[in-house]
Amino acid sequence: MSINWVMLDASKGFVPLPREKVLFTSPPRTSLTLSTPNSYPGKSPLNISSSAGTAYVTNQRLVFLPGKPEAHLQSFAAPVLNLSDTHVSAPFFGPNAWQAILKPVTGGGIPAHHAFIQVKMTFKDGGAYDFHRIFEEVKEKTQHAVESARDTGRQADLSNVPLEQLPAYEEAGSGIVAAPRNEAEATPIVSPRPTRPGQGSQLTAPAQSDGPPCASPTQAQTMPPPNEPPPGYEEAQSSSVMNSLEERLRKESE
Repeated sequence: MSINWVMLDASKGFVPLPREKVLFTSPPRTSLTLSTPNSYPGKSPLNISSSAGTAYVTNQRLVFLPGKPEAHLQSFAAPVLNLSDTHVSAPFFGPNAWQAILKPVTGGGIPAHHAFIQVKMTFKDGGAYDFHRIFEEVKEKTQHAVESARDTGRQADLSNVPLEQLPAYEEAGSGIVAAPRNEAEATPIVSPRPTRPGQGSQLTAPAQSDGPPCASPTQAQTMPPPNEPPPGYEEAQSSSVMNSLEERLRKESE
């Protein structure tokens, strides 16, 4: 963090650092307050503010330029990784505000006894959530570059952090099978095609089961007639003849 250490430019606002790119610019009525957090009151609390100015997010730092510079605050800048606990507060009444806890850098214009500083930017004309989203993306990628350099034993170049999308997180050994990327990789599901009576079916014959085979309608029509009467046929015929004879004799006797 530094106060009044940003090199100013009349046309661009400020002189960028090597390989620095501005990713977000707030409306010009954004206010800034630098104060001592309640958890770190200290003996001489800090309170520096500007009622209106412009906030910038670059690929290396956060910059604020007051609309009307004063002797105590002409510029403010903070490295991305020195800011923590960043969030947006949305009150019922009033504009949204972005807040963070900042660890000052040595020789940045903040007394050494201030271990942490609370930063609050109030976006009177909107833009707090866009500012927060872009800042978090830059911070995440910067932190990723630092960790990657540490793992490989080299020094991270924070002035040249790649801004492309980070690789998606994949948990090793999760056992999750990814879905096919396109329809060509998926196994097609064939639905049966309906056919009219008398037309040949194009369906594949079903698998054989353990039970006795069932005859198809065509096979049932071509089966030969039986050579013997069914069981109980003669007894049924004899009983029917006797009943008819008794009924006729009864009517004649009447």
